[in-house]
Amino acid sequence: MTYVLFRYLHFLAIIGLAGALLITNMAISRTISGEDAHNLAKVDGVYGLSAIAVLVFGLVLWLGVGKPADFYSHNPVFHAKVGFFILLGLLSIYPTVFFLKHRKTEATELTVPRLIIWLLRLEIVVLVIIPILAALMARGIGLES
Repeated sequence: MTYVLFRYLHFLAIIGLAGALLITNMAISRTISGEDAHNLAKVDGVYGLSAIAVLVFGLVLWLGVGKPADFYSHNPVFHAKVGFFILLGLLSIYPTVFFLKHRKTEATELTVPRLIIWLLRLEIVVLVIIPILAALMARGIGLES
């Protein structure tokens, strides 16, 4: 029962992370209003909290409940999945700093650097890869027979 609960919480956190990233990608453009900057900072906060929840619940699933830790620890597909999750976090640093910096702006219009838009798009690509790796890993692909 504990395993099911943590899997469910892990999935909810993933859905929150994906939803926040999709909202951010839909709302971002070359120029945004001060109100949009404020709202995007809030959405980015949800993204960050969701990422932390994904990490915490994922660690509980890996080290605490469910399949033995060796199932994950010795699987190169799992290592790739963790690597992509870390990459996702690294890609989000610059956009997060930008949103935090401008969350209380008084400007009516704000120019968004192209790099931020590209990083947000790249985060979507990385986010699409992670579930593919998770599905492969859950089926034992990558484990030595």
